[in-house]
Amino acid sequence: MTGGPVTGRRRAGPAGLLLVAAAAAWVWVATRWGGMQTMPGTMGLGLSAFLAVWTLMTAAMMLPATAPVAALYARTMTVRRAPRMVVFTVAYLLVWAAAGLPAYALAVGLGRAASLPATTGTAVAAAVFAVGGVYQLTPLKDRCLARCRSPIGLMLRYASYPGLSRDLRAGAHHGAFCLGCCWSLMVLLAAFGLMNLWAMVVLAAVITAEKLAPAGRLVARTVGIASIALAVAVFWVPTLAPGLTGGGTAGM
Repeated sequence: MTGGPVTGRRRAGPAGLLLVAAAAAWVWVATRWGGMQTMPGTMGLGLSAFLAVWTLMTAAMMLPATAPVAALYARTMTVRRAPRMVVFTVAYLLVWAAAGLPAYALAVGLGRAASLPATTGTAVAAAVFAVGGVYQLTPLKDRCLARCRSPIGLMLRYASYPGLSRDLRAGAHHGAFCLGCCWSLMVLLAAFGLMNLWAMVVLAAVITAEKLAPAGRLVARTVGIASIALAVAVFWVPTLAPGLTGGGTAGM
């Protein structure tokens, strides 16, 4: 129950569907918003539009790492697997959609900081890198990551949920653990640029490696140390945080 990450080798249908959904989200993000990668703040979007873009963006980045867990959860079902997995996935994404509310408030504040003198934007970028990096090294991060990497215990808990709300509660519960595991990585997009596709690809790869690779915990700690190092380096190379200092993608 506390072994390596779940691989979901059997009954890969649900995993395949989530990967297709993630691919569709990547295509939409790249074709619709790919040219706005270094725009600061909310990119000029209102709350509802921002939440829609945020949810699609998180679907693109999170669903590949969640697919094996979805496949494992599907193995607990004997009837109506497809519609129940839809409910599970929607509930999972609703947690990330709700996280878009504080993300919007943060983006508004950081967008204003980006319009201030360059030294202010650099200081804010350093704070973003430091906060994200420090959280990567905390016991809470380890606990959430452990649940995402070895969710057998969660499956037993989900099996005890009664009634028609089981899939909704299971998806929301797992989404909460993933949010606790990965918010520190998502907040780094504020520094790199919310729709910076290169940053999204790299962070999505980090998220997947943390959850599925044998050395996932080491990956999380390495990224935390690297993020803290960026908090120092950004004072000398402000273009490391183009989303807050106005640097171009070449700075990435």
